[in-house]
Formats: sequence, C-alpha cells, structure tokens
Amino acid sequence: MKPSAVLASIFLLATASALPASAQTGAPGAPASAAPADPVAQLVSQLDLGRYKDTIRNLARFGDRKQGTERNRKAIDWIEAQLKSYGCATERIHYEYVAAPRQRVPATGGGRGGPSGQGGSTLFGTRAPTGVNDDPMKQPDERLRALNAEQPDPKGGPREEVYCTKVGSTHPEEMYIVAAHMDGLGYGEAANDDASGTALVMELARILNAPGVTTGRSIRFALWNNEETGLNGAAAYVEQRNSLQGIESPKGSGRYPEPRWLGMIQHDMMMFDHGMPLPATNASGKQVPTPSLEQRREADVNIEFQANSKQAEASQKLAWVFRGANDKYASDYPAAVGPHMTNTDSTPFMDLVPSISLRENERGQQIGAGWNPHWHQPTDLVSTFSDKDYLLGLNAAQTTLAAVAQLAGAQVAK
Repeated sequence: MKPSAVLASIFLLATASALPASAQTGAPGAPASAAPADPVAQLVSQLDLGRYKDTIRNLARFGDRKQGTERNRKAIDWIEAQLKSYGCATERIHYEYVAAPRQRVPATGGGRGGPSGQGGSTLFGTRAPTGVNDDPMKQPDERLRALNAEQPDPKGGPREEVYCTKVGSTHPEEMYIVAAHMDGLGYGEAANDDASGTALVMELARILNAPGVTTGRSIRFALWNNEETGLNGAAAYVEQRNSLQGIESPKGSGRYPEPRWLGMIQHDMMMFDHGMPLPATNASGKQVPTPSLEQRREADVNIEFQANSKQAEASQKLAWVFRGANDKYASDYPAAVGPHMTNTDSTPFMDLVPSISLRENERGQQIGAGWNPHWHQPTDLVSTFSDKDYLLGLNAAQTTLAAVAQLAGAQVAK
C-alpha cells in the first residue's frame, strides 16, 4: 500500500468512527438484533481488569527488569513463553548496546526531567522534582532490594528483545506494530514504567491470536529492551529491519519476514493520572509539591504524535482514529490527542511511518513536570496503584485494540 493509500484508509476510519453506530451499519433505526455482530466490540469485551493486573504482577516478579541483568533476561524468556502460549509466533532481535558516557546530575534529580531536577514547562504550573533513583537503600523491601541488586556492565554488551506476529490473511505484506518497553529501573518493580504497557501489548496479542480471530493485515507485538538507556532496542529494530520491508522471502512463498509498516503504536506508562502536584505540608512543616492520592476526575488516555516529524500529517490522522475508537469502545476514561510524542520508543520510527504513543500523561509537560512521583522510583510497585489506576491502563488497551482491529480488518468466526 502506498503512503497516500494509507493516509486515505486512516482518514476513512477516522470519519467512520465519529459516526453513530446506525450510520456505520447503514441501517438507521433498525432493531439491534438485526445488526450484524460487531467484531471489534466482541474483541474488546475479552479484555479483563483481573487478567491485565495479573500480567503486571507476573512482570513485577522480575523486579525492575533493568537492561543487561539476569532479571531482565528472565523476564524476556517469560514474555516469549507467554506469547507462544497464545499461538503467536515469536522471534528475537539481537543487538549490541554500547553505553554512552554517564553524566552526573544533582542529587535532587535531573534525569530526563532536566539538569535542575525540575522538569516541564515553567508555564505549566506547579512542578515537582524528577529523576532516577540510583540508591538501593531507598528501597525498604529487603527482598526487592536483593532482587534488583545486580547491575549491568557499565560498558554495555549484547542484548535481546522479543516480538511476535499475527500474519494477515489477505495482506500479509502490510503490518501495524503495537509495542511497549519491558525494561525499567529505580529499584522498584517498574509496575507502571513499563509493565503497564507491556501487559497491554501482551493482552492484545492474546486476544488477537485466539482461535477464530483473523486480521486482513499483519500485526506485530513488540516488547523493546533498553528503552531506559535511550531507546536503543527500538532503534536497533529500525536499523536491522527497515530495509527489509515488504520483501517476499523466499520469492513466491507469500511470506514476508518484515511486512511494510503502516503504523507504529507505542505504550509507555499507562496508569497514573493524578493531576498536577499541589503544595502540601510535609512532616517537617515544609510546603512541597504533592500529587493527589486519587486519580483525578479529568483523567484520560493521552494519544500523542510528533508535530515536527516527517510523518506528522499521517501520524495525526492515525491519532484521531484512536481517539474515535476510544469514544466508541472505551468503558471509563476518554482520550486526548496531542502533538508532543517526545522521548519514547516510537521516536526511531516517526520519520518513516505514521507513529503515535499512548500514555497516562503528556510526556513533555505533565510527566516532565513531576506529575508521577513514582517515575523511576522504588515506589513504582504493584501495590502502589489502585483499581482506578489499573482501569486507566485497561481503557488504553480498549482504545488500541479497537483501533488496530479496525485498521487491520479483524474478524471473529461465528
């Protein structure tokens, strides 16, 4: 499919998703029983909060899954075994990670939030410190501290990541990539960053590879490694496989090891939208920026594209398809579209294919401004988050499953 055709199909889906159901079926006023079963609704109904939470818990058993460690490798093995159990054919990407020289940051924070430890726009309101916890003693749980004790070789070394593919029945040569990163850091369990995204991708792989489910186009479910070191796993995938797109191998076989990319959808931190931190008095009597303990009433799923990318127009249209899918199929939380996809694993793809990222907050402003105090911290634990938090992640899964099912032409056998 040519890029112009991809744009046209995305536009048609975005338009259709904005119509009422009666207009989409072509039978206004017809009884509900007369309408054909909606395969997208059937698929979305198979998402379950309990299963989503269980997958996050299983990933948390490996601690923060820091790249280059044994716990990271065991987590990759477990993910691959689960994908295989769903009937999704797996493969691995092998690459060499070369660590960049480490830069010291102030003790108050820094990391991706900025050298001062105060991330985000100064015009966006109250900001809280951000940074990466490098102190194991800040983790009070001795078992978890011991689990996360091993650290990677500071120079880097060989790395792996796993993906699996649902092969399209009519257009196996075309593909949507649905992805998240499985590595984390901070001496916690990396439950939100990014077991929440990894579990989402794995649940979609389970549902779309179930018996009786077909898709016209292929879908690849990718779990990147080395996101926390600078998107190295996703970049390695692009470097190794970009030139292989759409090539039939062997010729005449109808098999496409790397189908042509139609869209890339990344999921990175899905659960914590508690709002801007507001001043509160701590135990020492000092006023400090403190996020609410409850999910804010305005919580939503953020769908972002990168406004200055070469695929910005097509990426924006893809984002609106996802917004339409959320409107029709998500159960609890709405979605918002924004133009700042920065610093996530869709970045290496964004000039090559329409690319978007789903997450809990706006990356460049809200996350960078300290809206999530558990980001890269020992408190990123399964027990930290409430059912309302997990439900936000499930609504992101509903949004992506519905949109990708429409785009890929999913059908469910009667």
